[in-house]
Amino acid sequence: MNLKRKSAIFIALLVSLLLVISGCGTKAPATSTPAPDAAKEKIKVAYVYVGPVGDAGWSYAHDQGKKYLEEKIPEVETTIIESVPEGADSERVITQLAEKGNKIIFTTSFGYMDPTINVAKKYPDVTFMHNSGYKTAENVGTYFGRIYQARYLTGIVAGKTTTTNTIGYVAAMPIPEVIRGINAFTQGVRSVNPEAKVKVVWTNTWYDPAMEKDAAKSLLTAGADVIAQHQDTPGPMQAAEEAGKFGIGYNMDMSKMAPKAVLTSAVWNWGPYYVKTVEAVKNKTWKNDQYWGPMSEGIVDIAPFGPMVPEDTKKLVAEAKEKILSNKWDVFTGPIKDQTGAVRVPEGQVMSDQDMLSFDWFVEGVDGTIPK
Repeated sequence: MNLKRKSAIFIALLVSLLLVISGCGTKAPATSTPAPDAAKEKIKVAYVYVGPVGDAGWSYAHDQGKKYLEEKIPEVETTIIESVPEGADSERVITQLAEKGNKIIFTTSFGYMDPTINVAKKYPDVTFMHNSGYKTAENVGTYFGRIYQARYLTGIVAGKTTTTNTIGYVAAMPIPEVIRGINAFTQGVRSVNPEAKVKVVWTNTWYDPAMEKDAAKSLLTAGADVIAQHQDTPGPMQAAEEAGKFGIGYNMDMSKMAPKAVLTSAVWNWGPYYVKTVEAVKNKTWKNDQYWGPMSEGIVDIAPFGPMVPEDTKKLVAEAKEKILSNKWDVFTGPIKDQTGAVRVPEGQVMSDQDMLSFDWFVEGVDGTIPK
């Protein structure tokens, strides 16, 4: 290639390069792509359950609340630990959850109270919420609902249903929460059937399907024709159905597990409260208070009636429910007598929250004792 041809090629390439550079300079500056909403920082929330989610009762109800939270606040990242024994093991589990970066931890059984308080001292930047307890700290609150109001209504159903005037009650632990529920249920029973008795059997366990069912069988053998419960599984309801009798469920609508037996159930609705709590922590408005929500706030209710419940019973329940929802009357309004016939709450007086939260005696109409 001669020198003249090489020079022509070089000049052509140089011109082309200058045109490219010039063209690039006239383009609009590139813009960065906005970060998608999905890139929002996750809020890590954990739950500790005393039983398996499949218990169809207490832990299942909390897990339904967790799922409601996930629907309403998509940026949450949740963790659950199931079947955690109360005591030292729960403290280990709660500690692990705090170590893994969870910023809100819900501990959902009474026996987790002291372990929750102990762990909270070590993790001041984590918010802890303990269910059904009474101890708080700067970063620990408590939450529960006035399930005794729902139990009173279910007691009306049981009182109207029984023909033997013996109603069985399978009870978990002899703590104020359980005693309060038995008393409220009995108040409801005797408001419509003063001759009826509520016979109590203790299991000393929250979750033991076989033991719960056997306890119900013992009550049925003793003449009960309606079985109520403060337990985490539908075992007592299934025992009632197998015996051709009736039952009052707890935690969730248990009619699917014993459709021929379950008259109604006292139920929980945790979802809205979980949303409210997480939003408060997000917005830095959370306070370490002790929430004890009434039926009027929707945290507790009764399930739909079974087809065997007559209209006159439904009407009595509706009237009593209206009184409760008005917040002008409550279940433990005097006169209320204890098992000995002594007046504990005078006529017209309403039992204080402090007294209800420390219940250690049975009302008139309960057949049973409270273990020491």
